[in-house]
Amino acid sequence: MRIISGLYKSRKIVAPKNLPVRPTTDMAKEGLFNILNNHFYFDEVSVLDLFAGTGNISYEFASRGTKDIISVDQDLGCIKFINQTSEGFKMPIKTIKSDAFKFLEKASLQFNIIFADPPYAFTLEQFSKIPELVFQNKLLEDDGVLIVEHSKETDLSQLVHYHYSKSYGGNMFSFFENN
Repeated sequence: MRIISGLYKSRKIVAPKNLPVRPTTDMAKEGLFNILNNHFYFDEVSVLDLFAGTGNISYEFASRGTKDIISVDQDLGCIKFINQTSEGFKMPIKTIKSDAFKFLEKASLQFNIIFADPPYAFTLEQFSKIPELVFQNKLLEDDGVLIVEHSKETDLSQLVHYHYSKSYGGNMFSFFENN
């Protein structure tokens, strides 16, 4: 994987093979950040990266100037890798080892952008719990967005606060908003 833009543009990050992850493809990540670039100033936002895995999305935000980033993953190996990589690049990424759902149940901070990249094999019920907890616990700023990455085979359009979806190759991003 590589960082697409910003201070660390074109830097490659090689994750250990033993991590239980499926990193977002560079093509999909580039498409996602083109959308976000039209709505946010990255140096002014707070970001929550759920099911962070390798930290791929967190690194992209940090490279683009975001200073307030929390990466959550339940795998200790992923957390250690994100810490090692972000320290090496001097990126302001805070990591939390936790199950994403338990984190959402207890969180009290608000974010401009919440990105969730759960396992593609999740059931619709598991996927639906993400926006349910985010909006129930008021974790998004008024103008914020929740983005859930999933496969094209999964349709999240009937979920609460769904706004729209964009696909890039086999990746799909569904956007959820307050209004």
